[in-house]
Amino acid sequence: MNKKFWIFKAIKIAIMVTLFINVAGFGTMYLWNWLMPLLFKLPAITFLQAIGLLVLSKILFGGFRGRGGRFGAGRARWQQRMQQKFANMTPEEKEMFKTKMQGRCGNRFSGFEDGTVVTQE
Repeated sequence: MNKKFWIFKAIKIAIMVTLFINVAGFGTMYLWNWLMPLLFKLPAITFLQAIGLLVLSKILFGGFRGRGGRFGAGRARWQQRMQQKFANMTPEEKEMFKTKMQGRCGNRFSGFEDGTVVTQE
């Protein structure tokens, strides 16, 4: 069951990424073709040119920082909160929490020992 779950999740992610790329590309293309030729006398663009424009915008304005930027701080805060919660639990609550997390995530969160959060990735 676990293998089927991950295969289904991978297919779902692939579909969502494809859908997002198509919506963003066609949206950019239609907005460009609606506004830019009228306002600035620029030529109309194709779907692939719109995708290229989005990638160029990401490089110029967003960069490719990875997850170290704003996401890293949020993850550290989450881990700290979870450690505090886990440290304040009774042994019965800890065992119930572990069982619940293993039911949801398998053995991925098996490292909750003495208030430390160890994820197996």
